Amino acid sequence: MPANAQIEMLGNRMDFDYSRGVTGYVLVLTRIITGYWFLHAGWGKLTGEPFSAAGYLANAPAASPLQGFFAWAAATPWLLDLTNFMVPWGEFLIGLGLIVGALVRLAAFFGGVLMVFFYLGNADWGHGVVNGDLFGLMMFAIVGALAAGRILGLDAIIEKMEFVRQRPALKYLLG
Repeated sequence: MPANAQIEMLGNRMDFDYSRGVTGYVLVLTRIITGYWFLHAGWGKLTGEPFSAAGYLANAPAASPLQGFFAWAAATPWLLDLTNFMVPWGEFLIGLGLIVGALVRLAAFFGGVLMVFFYLGNADWGHGVVNGDLFGLMMFAIVGALAAGRILGLDAIIEKMEFVRQRPALKYLLG
C-alpha cells in the first residue's frame, strides 16, 4: 500500500497519508463494498428474469425532473433496448472494476452517472432529498476522487506499465 499520495482540494495540493491509522483500509473496504453492490445488482439482472427498464422508465414520479425523458426512453424501442443492455452490463462491469481495483476512476464515473439517473428517476423525496441513491452517488465520488484503485488494487500495477507511463492522460482513468 503506498504511504501517501498527493491530492488537490479546493485549489490546494496536499499529501494524503494512507498509512496513518486505518484510512487506506477503510477506503479499500468502501471500494470493495460499493463494487460488490453493483456487481451483485448487475449479475442478478443478467442471470435472473429478463431485465426490462420499461416499467421504471414509464412510471417515473411526477417530481422527477427527468420524467419526460424517461417516458420518451420507455416509448422508444431502440433506446429501451440499449438501456436494457447497458444497465445490467454496466452495473456488472463497474462492480467488477471496483472489486479488483482496475480502471477505478472510469468505473466510479460511470457508476456516478447511473446513480444520478437512479436518484432523479426515483425522486422519492417525501422524507427529504437524502436517500440511498444519493449515498451511492457519494460512494462513487469518494472512491473515484481518492483514487481507491491505487491501494491494494490493479490500478497500482497498471500505472507502472510502459504503455500508461507513455500516456500520462490515462492516469485519469486509473486510481
